[in-house]
Amino acid sequence: MPFPSKRLPALAALLFAACAAQATPPATVRVDYTHSGNALSEQYALERVLIEPLPWPGDLGRNLDDTDRGQNRVEVVDAKTGDLLYSRGFSTIFGEWRTTEEASRINRGFQESVRFPKQDKPVRVRILRRDERNQFSVAWSVEVDADAPEVVRKQPASGAQPLAIRVSGPSPRKVDLLIMGDGYTVADMGKFEAAARRLSAHLFTVSPFKERAGDFNVWALAVPTAEAGVSRPSTGVHRASKLGTRYDIFGSERYVLTLDNRALRDIAQHAPYEFIEILVNNDTYGGGGIFGQFSTVAAGNDWANYLFVHEFGHHFAGLADEYYTSPVAYQSSGSRMEPWEPNVTALRDPSRLKWNKHVKAGTALPTPWPKAEYEEASRAYQKRRAALRAANRPESEMNALFREDLARTNKLFSAAPHRHHAGAFEGANYEAKGFYRSEMQCLMFDRSERFCNVCKDGISAIIDLYAPAAPAR
Repeated sequence: MPFPSKRLPALAALLFAACAAQATPPATVRVDYTHSGNALSEQYALERVLIEPLPWPGDLGRNLDDTDRGQNRVEVVDAKTGDLLYSRGFSTIFGEWRTTEEASRINRGFQESVRFPKQDKPVRVRILRRDERNQFSVAWSVEVDADAPEVVRKQPASGAQPLAIRVSGPSPRKVDLLIMGDGYTVADMGKFEAAARRLSAHLFTVSPFKERAGDFNVWALAVPTAEAGVSRPSTGVHRASKLGTRYDIFGSERYVLTLDNRALRDIAQHAPYEFIEILVNNDTYGGGGIFGQFSTVAAGNDWANYLFVHEFGHHFAGLADEYYTSPVAYQSSGSRMEPWEPNVTALRDPSRLKWNKHVKAGTALPTPWPKAEYEEASRAYQKRRAALRAANRPESEMNALFREDLARTNKLFSAAPHRHHAGAFEGANYEAKGFYRSEMQCLMFDRSERFCNVCKDGISAIIDLYAPAAPAR
């Protein structure tokens, strides 16, 4: 066992309390399916329906998602009446992959899952996607009877027991965050626990998580691997890790994800969770985050604190990247549809800017900032960064470069007139032109330590979806 068995009775009591908030907590239903296609088309195919070992962790009074986030949405409706019973927005790895050059040449398939509270009747599960009008339309649907004989009900043992890192109350009233480990051997379990505690503690020093820390439960779970670390194919390193997490996703040396959704879900189902962050036992800078799926971070890197929070921002709240000078695998579509992400805009109508409440009267839109100077310095920085990776230089040199780059940006921005103002600053969403962010600097823009006010609002809305704020007295 990765964690001492003496902790298990206390954990069992916590799990019982987490379920006791609802008189009869429903079971958790999971639908596994394949999402395949290319840049121009997509298909879905059902794999299996199963009942997870633990009851539904969520608040049944908050079954419907009103945040309008995600490239996709799952809807569970009554199979007979069509009444909407459950909904959540999410995005997918397939959705990112189809914007890459490879998707213009070949078809690929990706594993996906949706989870929802069991109903006492057959339901229709619908997967929606945003269309060219930026509205949701049904892409696929399937009828699910969770009481049918073919539903999988017996799950294999996880190979590990979850550890309670932070318990603020019953799961249905809290956000349940599960921190998973990949690439940790039996001897590394203490290292994983320490990293889970350290990084989750840091998360709650960053606003608005800091002010809402009491709305979160945090669990940790790692199944030991034979070798330490995860795969990094570009350097010839391959590891058979339990979750299949690896670097070099879509050809980006710093992009870390797992494409083995079934392995991830089959282990995660043994702990209460709504959100997952995977710690990989590596020192090389890297991470990733998909809204409503999971996020990752190289736990041993000097920038792990920043990466943990930044990538969680993607996964938890659907925040867009606000940077635009770093190389990415995605190809620009050339279109400027208004993004669904709350923290970037195409600024089609300045009078209806989505974060107008933060903008002072008289602020110019677009808002001036030292863009040319920033881009000139960034081009030089990116060349040095690429050269360090190409030469496989020690990670300490890359970390030093990152510190130098942040110090230079801070110095440049310090004298800018709109340094601490909200507006519409051009350059965001991987594009130098046509997309705008709300402030010059934010944790989603560079390696600074705070979210802008718009990102804080976006995060708070998701916290409210899972753990509604108590009414003022």
